[in-house]
Amino acid sequence: MKRTVDVVKVGDRIRFEGQIHVLAGLDGPRCRLLAEEDASVRVLLLTQVLAAPDFDVPDHPHSARRRVPVHGPLDGLGPEVRDKALSWERHILEVETGHIGPRQDWPPRPGYDPALHSLAEREAAKAAELTAAGQAVSVATVRRMRARYRKEGVWGLVDGRRKRERSVFGQADPRVVAAITGALTEQRGHSSGTLSRLRRQVAWLLQDTHGPETVAVPPAATFNRLVRAVAEQQGLALTAAGERRRASRPVPVFTPTHAMAPGELVMMDSTLLDVMVVCEDGKARRPELTMAVDVATRSITAAVLRPKGTKAVDAAVLLAQTLVPQQMRPNWPQYLSMAASVIPHQRLVSIDTRIQGAAARPVIRPTTAVIDQGKVFVSRCFLAAAEHLGISVQPCPPASGHAKGQVERGFGAIGTLFAQYVAGYTGNSLDARGSNVEDQARWTLPQLQDLLDEWIVCGWQERRHERLRHPLMPRLTLTPNEMWAALIAIAGHVPVPLAAADWIELLPSRRCAIGDEGIRFEHRTYDGPVLKGHRHRSAAADGKWEVHHNPYEPWQCWVRLPHGWEPVPWIHQGLVSKPFTDTTWRHIRSMVKQREGRAEHEEQLARHLDELLRRAHSADTGASNVAGSRPGGTTPGALGAAAAGGEPSAAGRPTHSRRKTQADRTKRRKTKTELPGNRAGQAPDTDEDCGTAPDIADSVTSAAAWSIFDAHQEAQQW
Repeated sequence: MKRTVDVVKVGDRIRFEGQIHVLAGLDGPRCRLLAEEDASVRVLLLTQVLAAPDFDVPDHPHSARRRVPVHGPLDGLGPEVRDKALSWERHILEVETGHIGPRQDWPPRPGYDPALHSLAEREAAKAAELTAAGQAVSVATVRRMRARYRKEGVWGLVDGRRKRERSVFGQADPRVVAAITGALTEQRGHSSGTLSRLRRQVAWLLQDTHGPETVAVPPAATFNRLVRAVAEQQGLALTAAGERRRASRPVPVFTPTHAMAPGELVMMDSTLLDVMVVCEDGKARRPELTMAVDVATRSITAAVLRPKGTKAVDAAVLLAQTLVPQQMRPNWPQYLSMAASVIPHQRLVSIDTRIQGAAARPVIRPTTAVIDQGKVFVSRCFLAAAEHLGISVQPCPPASGHAKGQVERGFGAIGTLFAQYVAGYTGNSLDARGSNVEDQARWTLPQLQDLLDEWIVCGWQERRHERLRHPLMPRLTLTPNEMWAALIAIAGHVPVPLAAADWIELLPSRRCAIGDEGIRFEHRTYDGPVLKGHRHRSAAADGKWEVHHNPYEPWQCWVRLPHGWEPVPWIHQGLVSKPFTDTTWRHIRSMVKQREGRAEHEEQLARHLDELLRRAHSADTGASNVAGSRPGGTTPGALGAAAAGGEPSAAGRPTHSRRKTQADRTKRRKTKTELPGNRAGQAPDTDEDCGTAPDIADSVTSAAAWSIFDAHQEAQQW
């Protein structure tokens, strides 16, 4: 029986390193090669010879190197083409070895035994067999298929027409493809246009290159499909926005961001939240969200909301909040606490007592903070806070959102999972924005901050994240809290408690005077017993004191006194928690809405005020009386004069002691008739000298027009 193809014996001629050698001897793993040209002898390892790229046994009818079957490319072909190639493989193996498959314990069929028939006879037998089966095959075809199988394996037995790769451009003219590529390349950096403009530019380019009416431009629909295929294949952009997106992508091959320990990489960024909130001035605006995301656990370690225009001190406070456990709010259920979660609460409490009573949100100390080039994060305040906390700062290249993709994707998740359910949602684009979104705003900034904090605990930290998978368990997804619990058991938890003084030092500071009313800034007044003895007594050159405050908690501020930091409460701290404050806030907000349509009225009032001040400066007593007159009553000045001493009138009211002339009365009536608010030619309801009381029905109507407090209506709000 013929020896197997992967066996050589002493005396075989071997091709090795471009020369023909004779295998002169075998000694265990070593072999002795005798070169035919110069009769030189070399002793080498047999594995080294067999592994040589050009190793071959020329005297064998087929390669001495066993070829691993290549069946992967066959999967992309149709079943008919694949079955035909595998059928040819069996025929070729039977011609060469006498056996159809790798098993050689069965005797060869008649006409295919290599010991009895030569290779030419076996090729002729195979051609006759296939022709008798209905497949016209010649001996030359069998010989050609053997050569292709020896060179490419089973892939060489596939019809060449089936292996031909299709062009992504179809049957398009290469000259048109080259013109489209040139036009797309030429429009880089220019404003976007339509495809019809690009089609005209391609036609001009073809005329300039190949002459007029030489190459035809495809029809519009075909041209549009071809342009998109060329842009995708050549890596070109069709619009200016697409060009900017491509420019911001990382250059392949790039290294993905990995973090194996909590806090190893913490990414920070700011963006506008797609929700309208009611700001302190009563107007609805979009707040700015500043957030920190831990890469290893995908946990949101801190998230704060501020009005548009985040300051550097806000980012510094964000750093400090990542190191402090979030305490449970009084209205939060117990199952939101860390004790009820998968986090090893008891073990952590024994290490860090601050976690007692904390919410189920990790406490992670950042080692490296990844930031962008925003002025908020590259400011002196933020860098000083990071240096104070021992955190290294790693800036990202400009316009490279992929470098902090975790926090960018977190913003998108907050918009989808949280923001779109909040009253006053604006949508993520102008196309998705509804009408009168400002009127739908229901939450103030502190209230929305409380909602966001609660959602992070119950909505984000307990939600399975697709990127939180262990390499050895890729089918299992984990939540941020589960990943933090798993990593903290290995990496450990080293508490870095911030003392009260450290926390205060990270807060924004300002210079304020301590006056008789206390400390006043941002339209708030802070006062308390701790300021006793320090009013108007600053030893500084400017006569002021250093005051720190938390912009997210305006209930108190801290002043640096000679013996250290002291908290000073806001004088209205107890008022804001009472129901009357919410009622007043809603009424004030309704008046702010009315104010927006009263610009003309306010302009008239401003002009009238200017005239009043001018008259007061010129000491015109007649005009003063006119300015103070009221329809249906007397002026405050007249009442005061009557109280000082005057004769009682017929209606029981004292009149002015000075006798007025008939001309003055006529002048006052004429002026009062022309006041803004009275229609032209309409006389006032009562004369100034007449003491007729207003009608009760008119008073009730006036009260309804001014929307007086209705206790029954307000009771429905609580």
